[in-house]
Amino acid sequence: MTTPGRGAAVVTGAAGGLGRAIAAALHADGWRVLLTDVDAEAVATAAAPLGGWSRPLDVRDEAACATVAAEAAGTPGGLTLWVNNAGILATGPSWTHDARARRRLVEVNALGAMNGTHAALTEMRAQGHGHVLNVVSLAGLIAAPGETVYAASKHALLAFSLGTLADLRMAGVRGVHVSCLCPDGIWTPMLHDKLDDPGALASFTGSLLTPERVAARAVRLARRPRPVVSLPRWRGAQVRLLDAFPRLALALTPVVRAAGRAGQRRQARRVRPEASGPRL
Repeated sequence: MTTPGRGAAVVTGAAGGLGRAIAAALHADGWRVLLTDVDAEAVATAAAPLGGWSRPLDVRDEAACATVAAEAAGTPGGLTLWVNNAGILATGPSWTHDARARRRLVEVNALGAMNGTHAALTEMRAQGHGHVLNVVSLAGLIAAPGETVYAASKHALLAFSLGTLADLRMAGVRGVHVSCLCPDGIWTPMLHDKLDDPGALASFTGSLLTPERVAARAVRLARRPRPVVSLPRWRGAQVRLLDAFPRLALALTPVVRAAGRAGQRRQARRVRPEASGPRL
């Protein structure tokens, strides 16, 4: 059931995983949610129990993002929330990614979110209010070994988000907000095939989050915008400290590797009860 005054919320990459969880949580909180994803059939299936409002969307297509934003803005209450969640992950040393792989990571994770942000801001600035929520990841706060190119794309998104928020304030726009949500590793299909991947160790160094927990935090952030929120909060403080002292971070690389291996084994025991754990 939607709540009057909430307006419309657009969620990208909403066919599954975190995007679907965020869409469901927003719907439960009273938003009219437009689910979008590059997979038209899958996103229509995801949207069916949430009101059935979905559109296929490749976030790399600037014009398509603008079309979706205009559709949402034309509904009662206008476009009040845009969640840039669509993203992809590739692991391994930076030199193992060819130019095509590097370009795709940057185009989806950074440029795609820029396209969505610009499309949303066109409508929100005109109506005088709104909120863009960018799902960044802890990898946007520190250079995660093994996820270097992914982290670079998320660093770009963090800088773009905070800079855009400052630009809005300098332009005198007070009713439009930009927020960054930086969660730790989340147990979604993005990591389901990474239990034996040495390049994904950084994602398993903390306690894996559920999509539902991150979605609940996204809803609270949608209600009360803040520039940057990490989840869990202590992990944000931890990685920011390491980022401030790069020599220390490099010295601790063996610790990160050991913690990541242990995390992969723990998760493997949870999802593969018949196995004693992967050998790395």
